[in-house]
Order: sequence, then C-alpha cells, then structure tokens
Amino acid sequence: MKVYLDNAATTQLDPEVLEVMLPLMTEQFGNPSSIHSFGRAVRSSIERARKSIAGILNAAPAEIFFTSGGTEADNTAICSSIETLGLKHAVTSRIEHHAVLHTLEHLQKTGRIQLSFVDLNEQGEVDLQHLEELLSFNSRSLVSLMHGNNEVGNLLDLNAVGDICEKYNAVFHSDTVQTMGHYKHDLQQIKANFIVGAAHKFNGPKGIGFLYVRPGIKIMPFVHGGAQERNMRGGTENIYGIVGLAKALEIAYRDMDDHRSHIEGLKTRMIAKLRAEIDGVTFNGNSSDLEKSLYTVLNVSLPPSEISDMLLFNLDIAGIAVSGGSACSSGTDIGSHVLNELQIDPERANVRFSFGKYNTEGEVDYAVKTLADLYKKESVIV
Repeated sequence: MKVYLDNAATTQLDPEVLEVMLPLMTEQFGNPSSIHSFGRAVRSSIERARKSIAGILNAAPAEIFFTSGGTEADNTAICSSIETLGLKHAVTSRIEHHAVLHTLEHLQKTGRIQLSFVDLNEQGEVDLQHLEELLSFNSRSLVSLMHGNNEVGNLLDLNAVGDICEKYNAVFHSDTVQTMGHYKHDLQQIKANFIVGAAHKFNGPKGIGFLYVRPGIKIMPFVHGGAQERNMRGGTENIYGIVGLAKALEIAYRDMDDHRSHIEGLKTRMIAKLRAEIDGVTFNGNSSDLEKSLYTVLNVSLPPSEISDMLLFNLDIAGIAVSGGSACSSGTDIGSHVLNELQIDPERANVRFSFGKYNTEGEVDYAVKTLADLYKKESVIV
C-alpha cells in the first residue's frame, strides 16, 4: 500500500487544474510580452488569473505579483522592503521557515539590519508582549512571522500581530504558504503589508507563487531584467503555472469547508489511534490542538527506541511518505531547527504527518498500524 502523508511539503495536482493548464502548454504558446495576437491571448490569460486571485482574497489585481514560489515571494517582501524603505531593524522568530530565517540572518550578517528574535513559549507560541517591547525600543521595523508553522502547525493570530505592527508603524510580512488555500484570507481585514502563496501547497503546480503588496507600500524589484509584472519582476511569466495557481485557489475556496471537515477528521482519527496504540506518544508544538494548529499538520513525538534512527526509512519501505526531524545534530544532519528551538528530547523520534484532500481513513489506519508494529518489534532489519 502506498500512502502519501507529506502534503505540507507538496500536494498532488488536482485534475481540474491540469485541465486548464494543458492548453497553455500546447496551443496558447505565445510570449505574453509580444504585441501580436499570440502574445495578447496569453497576456489576457495572465490578467484573468490575477483578477481571479485578487477577487478571492478581497484585494485589487494590481496588488498581486506572480513569483516562482513562496521562497521568492518571501525574499522579495523582506529584501525589497528593507532596501526600499530604509529599514534598519527586523523582528522574527527562530522557528520561521528558512526562506525567512536564512534571508534575515544573511541581511544581519552583511550589516544591513539589526535582527531581533521574539520570545516563544515551550509550545512555540509567539510572545506578543515581547513583540511589542521589541518594537517600542526600535525605530520603524520589519516584522516577519509566519501564519502557520510548516513543522509543528502552530497558528499565529494575524490580527493581533497586525494591530501591534500598526501601533508602532512596523511593516508586517507573514509567510502564509501553509495556510493559503486552506484558510480564508480577507486582505481588507488582515493588517499585513505582505502575504505570500505557493500553488503546490494547495493542489496546484510547482514553481509558481505570488506576493501580495498592500497599497501604500512601494518596493523595488527583487528580480531584475525585464518589465514584467508591472516592472516588479523581470522574466517571462510562467503562464501555465499562473493559470494553474488561479484555478487551484478557486477550487480550494470552493471546496474549503468540505475539505477541512474531511481532513480534520483524519487528523483527529490519527491522534486518537496513536494514543491508543503507542504508549508515551506526545505531540510537538500545538499540533494536537485543532484550535491552535493547522488542521493539515500533526507532528508526532515517539518514545525513545532502538528503531528511532531508521524510523523514516522503515516507514518509506512500508510505502508511507512522511517527513521528520531530529532535535539533535548527527554528523551532517543538523535536524530540525524548529524542534531544536522547542528543546524536544533528542532521544525521541519525531515524525510530521501532513494530510490532504485525497487522503483516506484507511491510509491513516495503515500508517498508525505500521508505526505501532515497528515499535512492538523494537528492532527492524532494513
């Protein structure tokens, strides 16, 4: 049996998305910057997609810029805002995605910013009082905090952070890659200056994403070399990716309530079965709390065992695709920076299960049974 439970890494392409992408790969092949009819036809497809995404998110089309994915969108928001707006201070957390964390650390290392880290509690929740203190002692700052943590699933209160940033005239960027397409975002209500999306996290194609830039914020391009995206990103557009992104987001919003109910059911089922089948199982961060975590992510901490080091390999051999991270460093494997920061016991094995709309109860049951059987054997020959 083959079971894919790594949807936080990437998701299966929806057939409806592929259907709208195919004509852009075969028949409508013009360069959207060309002025002839072939180019104009493709250009109109891009702008229809932009308008669709903006409408779904309650934004204006001029506020949506297409990128190669979430990483480029994050880098654009961070680097371009710091350079264009002359920001000298930034605040983030130590459990951000590396697209944010490594970017800000690089800017600090090269002397362009002073970087502060907001305190977290033992569950990895942001200390909002400390965030306010950091902003009160610094001039205008960039705040970059993710909406949903990709490893432990913790959810951030965007409105609370947005209110604090507004109070201190801070620029607020949130990596919303894990929540886009799974939660509704009304950009007239969220006080973020920048949010991002990546299509492959919600059953769209890889290699395409977008950056939302709030009106009143003007930044310079991150990628130079052309006048595409209204002079905001050089390079010929990924037209079939853009159209696929728009369709995937449309489907995600259309079916969101049903998909959430289905996926939450799978997560709840796995939590209950793991507790029943494996003594000493716990859950990292807030991932077992449906109110405080992504309904798509469950980060499981398993009791110390001689099979811990080979657990992911044995699950893969059994046909189960998941991801994991050790809180310790071993050789060149530095493990998960998120679990390290949360000080998870290095003797425990940690596995991230992440669910999607195509997963079934049978797959969850098989994954739990396989995991429980591995622990009962206490040793595995690979």
